[in-house]
Amino acid sequence: MPFLKRLGFYLIGLSFGLVILAFFFKKKSEKTGAEFCYLPNCRVLKDLRSKPLSYSEDISLLLRDRKLDSTDIALFLRAGDVNFKRSDTRSEPCTTFVINATLHDRDAVLTVRNCENEVVVETMQW
Repeated sequence: MPFLKRLGFYLIGLSFGLVILAFFFKKKSEKTGAEFCYLPNCRVLKDLRSKPLSYSEDISLLLRDRKLDSTDIALFLRAGDVNFKRSDTRSEPCTTFVINATLHDRDAVLTVRNCENEVVVETMQW
């Protein structure tokens, strides 16, 4: 059998296998809620979402005045972009992350401290 014919059969089989594998992983992640986070931004946001939140006095004031909502903070932790250049990832005992997101059609910046047992939402800037 010529090489090109064998290569064609191989590529057809490989493409079928990849489609089935993608379908299987999509079903599995929808059913179990598993996320596959390999990039640093996704890993940091997933770690921040997994811990209980507490708020600084500035954020509590914004929440009390209804200028900010807990769903807004959840949006930052779900779809935000971690600015690693402005973040302090080496501090002890809590690392500090700066997260950028678009909130109510405006660019906003959220600063959070990631401690071992909790996440403290520090400041919010528009």
